[in-house]
Amino acid sequence: MTDYDVHEPDYSGTTTAEWDAPRLSDFDTDDLGEVDDHFVLSSSGFPPDAFSDLHLPVVDPDGTLNENALQTAHGGAHSVEAIDGIDDETTADVKDLLERLSQEAFDAEIGD
Repeated sequence: MTDYDVHEPDYSGTTTAEWDAPRLSDFDTDDLGEVDDHFVLSSSGFPPDAFSDLHLPVVDPDGTLNENALQTAHGGAHSVEAIDGIDDETTADVKDLLERLSQEAFDAEIGD
């Protein structure tokens, strides 16, 4: 089982725009220590060893927290539950973080 680290993302604003997971080329930097602020999970820590170690992006490259990204990360085919080798405790921690961010930023509840 992979040991994943959970991370609270850094953001400056919110959006309900359509969501597409970002690629490294979508960011104005290739500094993974800055890029990782857009993600909530890493398989190699924060900062990560590689971009591919980052999972569950929830902040757009422009720095806004995306409500649709929170929902995608919380449940469904691209969610925390779909990540191979993640333990139940880490899954619960991620879901709690996503639910709190959704409540604080959008006054909305996400859940199963």
